[in-house]
Amino acid sequence: MKANFKSLAIITFLGLVLHSCSSDDEGTPPVSAPVISNFEFGEGSDHSTDQVAYKGSDLHLEAEINAEGVVSSISIDIHSDEVEAGEGEVEWDYEQTWTDAAYLVINPTFHEHLDIPSNIPAGEYHIILTVTDELGNSTEIEGHIQILDPIAISGFDMNETVVRGNDFHIEFMINAVHGIHEITVDVHGHDIPVGEGEVEWDFENTYSEGYHEETEVEFHEHIDVPETAPAGEYHVIFTIEDEDGNTHEFESHIDVTTA
Repeated sequence: MKANFKSLAIITFLGLVLHSCSSDDEGTPPVSAPVISNFEFGEGSDHSTDQVAYKGSDLHLEAEINAEGVVSSISIDIHSDEVEAGEGEVEWDYEQTWTDAAYLVINPTFHEHLDIPSNIPAGEYHIILTVTDELGNSTEIEGHIQILDPIAISGFDMNETVVRGNDFHIEFMINAVHGIHEITVDVHGHDIPVGEGEVEWDFENTYSEGYHEETEVEFHEHIDVPETAPAGEYHVIFTIEDEDGNTHEFESHIDVTTA
């Protein structure tokens, strides 16, 4: 009888313990994955949120994170499947993970600035922000940003030929988000024979008056060709430099004739 009573008591005790543990487990809700809100990105100089940035500048990133569990890392991935690198350009795939003490808390605010290389292709890029907590819960949010050239030209017009002793005209529109510093025009020939009474002609001039610090302006100039310039095809190189030191170079050709 005593043995049966002792066995019953042990069973009852174990049942109470198991029930208590089960109740405790049921009463502890799982920790939710982090929630990312107000994710913004754009030109870094003015903390823009217009989802546009410029080569050779920086990118502003910011987001609010609501995390029930302590954050263990924040990662960013920037890449593009739409653009191709041209001559002198390189593909840009960017990844970085932050484990700074300021972010390893329950509800951090993420705020960073990333440098954008000046030699990458312009176009649309995909951004993915991932937040992971110490329990392994992970959340990501994504968006798209247009990365543009800081200097762009349009409406280019220049004479195709010019009779030596006359001038030729050049005009085009310039958009420079950081303001124009100066514009250089270089005209030169390659292996053009110099005849009797002729003088080899190379022209280079820098223009700033009327253009300096302008963000949108029409470049309109006339260039005199000496009467003694040898006839032939000349190479014309335009270099536009902005106030941040970014440059944009393009070229054309003009035929110098004797009549």
